[in-house]
Order: sequence, then C-alpha cells, then structure tokens
Amino acid sequence: MVASSAARSVGNLPHELTSFVGRRREVTEARRCLASSRLVTLTGIGGVGKTRLALRVAHESQRSFADGVWLVEFGGLSAPELVENAVAAALGIREIMPGQHDSVVDHIGDRNLMLVLDNCEHLVAAVAELAGRLLRSCRNLHILATSREPLGVTGETVLRVPPLGVPDPDHPRRRGLIHSEAVTLFEERAGAVVPGFDLNDTNRAAVTRICQRLDGLPLPIELAAARLRAMSPDQIVQRLADMFMLLSAGGREVPTRQQTLRLCIDWSHDLCTPREQAAWSRLAVFSGRFELDAAEAICAETLASHELLDVVTSLVDKSILIRDEEAGGVGYRMLETLRDYGREKLELTGDGPRLRRRHRDWYEAFVVPVEEELLGPGQAEWLARLHSERPNLRAAMEFCLADPMEAESGLRIATAMWPYALSRGQLEEGRYWLERALAHQGGEATAVRARALCAYILLSSNEGRTDAAGASLDEARAVAAAVGDPVIDAQFAHAEGYFALFSGDVSGALDRFAACLDVFRASDPLRLVSALLGIGLAAGILGDVDRAVRYQEEALAIAEAHDDSVYRAYCLLVLGLALVRTDRDRARTLLDQVVRLERDIGDLLGTTVAVEALAWVAEADGEPQRAAVLLGSAQSMWNAVGSGSVNVLAMRAFHDDCVERTTRALGVAAYAAAFRRGLESSTEDSVAYALREATVDVAAPADDLTRRERQVADLVADGLTNRAIAERLVISPRTVEGHVEHALTKLGFRSRSQLAAWVAEQKQRKRSDH
Repeated sequence: MVASSAARSVGNLPHELTSFVGRRREVTEARRCLASSRLVTLTGIGGVGKTRLALRVAHESQRSFADGVWLVEFGGLSAPELVENAVAAALGIREIMPGQHDSVVDHIGDRNLMLVLDNCEHLVAAVAELAGRLLRSCRNLHILATSREPLGVTGETVLRVPPLGVPDPDHPRRRGLIHSEAVTLFEERAGAVVPGFDLNDTNRAAVTRICQRLDGLPLPIELAAARLRAMSPDQIVQRLADMFMLLSAGGREVPTRQQTLRLCIDWSHDLCTPREQAAWSRLAVFSGRFELDAAEAICAETLASHELLDVVTSLVDKSILIRDEEAGGVGYRMLETLRDYGREKLELTGDGPRLRRRHRDWYEAFVVPVEEELLGPGQAEWLARLHSERPNLRAAMEFCLADPMEAESGLRIATAMWPYALSRGQLEEGRYWLERALAHQGGEATAVRARALCAYILLSSNEGRTDAAGASLDEARAVAAAVGDPVIDAQFAHAEGYFALFSGDVSGALDRFAACLDVFRASDPLRLVSALLGIGLAAGILGDVDRAVRYQEEALAIAEAHDDSVYRAYCLLVLGLALVRTDRDRARTLLDQVVRLERDIGDLLGTTVAVEALAWVAEADGEPQRAAVLLGSAQSMWNAVGSGSVNVLAMRAFHDDCVERTTRALGVAAYAAAFRRGLESSTEDSVAYALREATVDVAAPADDLTRRERQVADLVADGLTNRAIAERLVISPRTVEGHVEHALTKLGFRSRSQLAAWVAEQKQRKRSDH
C-alpha cells in the first residue's frame, strides 16, 4: 500500500533521551545470541543498566525485524493475570480476543518481530509461561527480556549484565583505563549538570575513585554526577568513603553489589534536606507516573503548594524524580530502585498505611466523577490522564481488595472506569477489576454493587462475553429492585439493552433502551447519548431508518451542545450505518467524516466500524477489489480492538453478505490477495486508503500458507472432516482445527467451502500455467 506519509520504523521503541555510553561488547554479544537463540534474557542487579542495554540492542536490531521491535514494560504491573494483556496492548491488539487465550499468538503468527519484555522479575512465572507459548507457536518471533533472574524457559540464553568497566586502581593514569566506560559515563552526565565540566588533572583521580567505589554501577554513578551542583569530586569521594566505612560490616549473605547500590542510595538520601527526605518517602506511595495535584493532596502534609513544588523540583534536580511530559501535561516518576528504597523509609516511620489510604482516597475522588467529565471538550485530556494513571489506579484497587472494609471503595473505582475501558479497548482489564471487586464485596445489595454489576454487563457484552454478562443479569435485576432507585433501574435497563443488542435480540434491545430514556434525560447525559446510540443501531439493523435518524439527531444535538467530538463521531457513525442500504451516497459521506474525526481523536473502535461499513458501500458501488482490501483492513483493526470480528451479532450478516458477493465478483484467489493486502496494512495506511488519500497495488495472489496449512487445506478441499484429516496426518483434531483457522484468517475466508474453492482455483491456475 502506498501511504500518504513517509516510511518509518515499525514498533514502539522510545527515543533515547541521553547518550548511550559503552557496552559495545555486551551489545555485540546480545545481538550474536539473538542470531542463534530466540529468547535472550539480560540478568543483573537493579541499577546495573539492563533496560538501557536492552533498548540499545533493540534499536540496533530493528533492521532484522520487518514487522518491528515492540517494548512491553512490566514495571508498573503487579497482576500476573494481566501479563498477556500488557503484551497485547503494546502490540496494538488492545484486548485479548473474547473466549480465547491465543490472541497474541494469532496476531504475531508468522510475523518477523521481536518483543522486548522489560522488568520481568516480579512476574517471572507468568512471563515465562507466555514467552514459552509464544515461542512455540510463532516461528519468526524473538524475545529479549530483562529480569533479575532467568525466566527458566527451554532454549533461553542468559546474559549477565556486568557493571561498567572501571580503571585499574593500580594503574590509574594508563591511557585507555582512565577513560573507562564508567568514567566516561560520569563525565558525560557531569557535563549535563555542570556545563563545561571535563576530566582534567585536578579531578581525574577523584572521578576515577568515585567510579571504583561505586563498582561501575550506572545508577549510582549518575546520582553521584548529579551532586556536582553542590559538591566537588573530592567532596563526593569523601562522603562515599564515609558511607562505605559505615556499612562495611553488613551481613555476608547480602551480595556486595546490592550493598554498593544501597550505599549509594543511602548517601543520596543523606544529601537531601529533611524536607526532601520526607517528600521522597511519601512520593514513593505512587506507582508509575503521578502529577503535581495528586502529590499536593496526598503528600504535602504541612507544606504549602509552592513549597511542595520547590521540593519536587529539587528532587528532579537531584535525579530522585524524573520529569515526564506527555500529552501536554507534566508529571513525575521515580525509578523502581529509588521507589522501593523510599517505601522502606516510609514503613520505618509507621506512616505507610495512612499514606496508602490517602492515596486510595485521592484516586477514588479523582476517578468517580469521571463520567460527568467524559462528555465534553475535555474528553481527550481526561482519557489521556486516566491512561497515564493506570498504575496508581491499580494500586488503589489492590489497597481496597486487601481489606473487606474497603470493598465498596473498590467497587466505586472499578465502576467509574467503564467509559475509559470502552473507549480505549481495555475491556478485559476493566472486567477483571470488576470481577474481583464484586467478589470481594460479598454480595450485599447496595447501590454501589448495582452500578458495578451494570458496568460489568456492559463491558462483558461489548467484549463478546455474553455468557458472562447473561450470568449477572438476574443478580443485577434483583439488586436494583432491592435498592429501589429509579436511576439505578434505568442503568440496569441500559446495560440489559446492550446485552440484548450484542446477543442478537434487537427488538428486546430497543425496548430496554426506550425504558431508560426519560430518567437519563433528567440525570445522565452520557448514558442518554449511549442509549440513543443503541436505539439508532438497533433501529438501523431492523430497517427502521426514520427512527434511527430521529434518535441519532437527538444524540448529535446533545454531543454538539457539550462540544464533544467522540460521541459526535459515534452519532455520525450510527447514522451512516443506518443509511448504508437506502442512501449510499449520504452513508459514504458520513462514514468518511467519521474516519477523519476518529483519526484525530485516536478512537480505534469507531474507525474499525466505519472502515468495515465503507467496505460494504464499496461492494454495493461495484468496487469489489476495494471492498476486499477494506475488509482486510477492518479485520486487522478488529483484531487490534479485541473483538476479532463485527461484534454486534445481527450485523455479522451484512459482513458475511459482503464477503460472499465480493468473492463471487473477484474469484477466490483474487479476493484472498486483496484481503491480504488490507490485512497487512498499518492502521494509518488503511485509513489513508479508506479516505482515498492513497492507492493500493494488489499483487498477484501469494500462497503464504505453511506447508502443513497447505496440506490441511488440500484435504479440506477433498471433503475430509477435521477428524479424518487428523487421522490422515497423524495429528490431533485440535491441531487440525488450528491450521484450518489460520488458513482461513490468512486468506480472508470465513468458511471451509471458500477454502476449498480457493484450493480448486490454485490447482486450475497451475494446470493452465503448464
């Protein structure tokens, strides 16, 4: 596909913000190991530079992986159950596909890519299981991991990351030893702190001594360099010498290098003022990134806002905090090692439980009103903030789930996240926290539980887990009745309406949505728009275009009155869907408008539905090849969203009809080639093609099935069942089923008859060529 933008590297590797010093031997060795081993794990103590080395290796290896190098950061994740979700999110899948545990496997398939799994040590069992499964199933996949211990997976190559080289203390002036890697790192970081700093005869001995005393560990060296704002290299040496002497009698069972790192952090802590030390320990209550408003509310204690800002700025200057700017907002984060140290200090004060409760209280107050803010001009900023605060929200949830007395707070936090989970494709994680919180609360019929059950039904239905949603309907109905609140009754009707819609009961969905409109008109504009969208979608499916248009115009008026872009795009999308069969010109115009809006907003779900519908329009317009390419593009995006296919049961017939007519118009092989072209395109290229901003060159159909998949396809064409194929090839029926599904996905088919027709066409083409 010819994109409208310049070619760029595939993957999500971050740009390096500071120079990379040394490690040439380790980089070369790691790349050599990756050439012969598909799993390489970099091990070493905290602060030795495993992550930085892995990122450098990843950057230098990008040309070897046509489908990209993808970073997955586990540092802010504590739940082993969400390891696969983290990988899926990094790859852009957004969600584990409903009812399956192989969505990541299916997404990677035969792609030639590398995963960089960072900070695995606290999730080693879950990461090891997933890594082993991925490597067994995806033949072109490589994994580069960082961990404090090996993963223990068969075939793993383990590389220990040593400290940076330091000069020989017996020959401190020998050329080549003075400018060791550790000394070079100190010099470069010192130059950033004190412009014009360079190594000279006055400071060379002291700098060399610093690097030797710190065992060449990058993190302590960088912290030491930061102290040059207030101290000379000789003064730094003196303080380090004092601290080594103080802790030299530590237990023999503690590794020396761990002692060295602790010495450096202890020393950095002592160089902070008492106010800075207190702030360090209190700020360690955060997980991942945090912003100043949260720090002021949770950690300021007796400090005024401007005083806390001064302390935070000082901690940034001293490299205790890292300034982190994203989406126009400035936040802060703390390295894992420094946060663990701060938390130890916090526990020693006895203030840990109180600070964790304050942390939970603030994040509960922060997230609960979010529904009121998610219909309006600030929606994009709110969604971005929620995304960056996920580690803190997870920590708040874990606090609630550790104490039965906090169950209601846990339910409130989990429930408040449902709009974010829907819009950002985090359905699995949203449902995960709701399940745990509901189980923890114990079943008491409260308004909080009723709202949580409604959110659970909404997320499960959208995810395609209608069995899970259906199992909660009776309890939700009973709890709502026990509470006796008309607003909660309306919320239940709204959730039940979406359950009915996704389950195929379109008429029932209309009835349930209609039942909640009056209450929402008086109290809940967000759910009102959501219910109107549901009515429009259901009415359009039933062919009642006038009703669909009428209700979408009401929803559109509400969205525009609130200056909202996201729900305006959804309203236009539902209007376009309703008009596909009766007014294609207007439908095409609306759907093009939706794709443009969603591209600016970054909502993949809306984009996916619009591209799918544009395929239907193209087929009806007599453009079968364009329809096939768009169907392939939509399939790729459905996979990324996590639904795997059109997620409204009643709309799948539209999709199937389009596939059937397009295949009939093009022929099986030509359809497969066009579909494959769309399937392999990036989201950006697919959007450009959908908007006719780019063209596509559909090459001759390529048979890229594996040898075994081709064998299975041939036997399917001969009319054999999966069991008969399994007996013929001496493999299990389950394995046959997997090969059939992979072949169907690669070729863009939905049925065995299409696969059989394709095989027949391939054989006919070969005979014609000869």
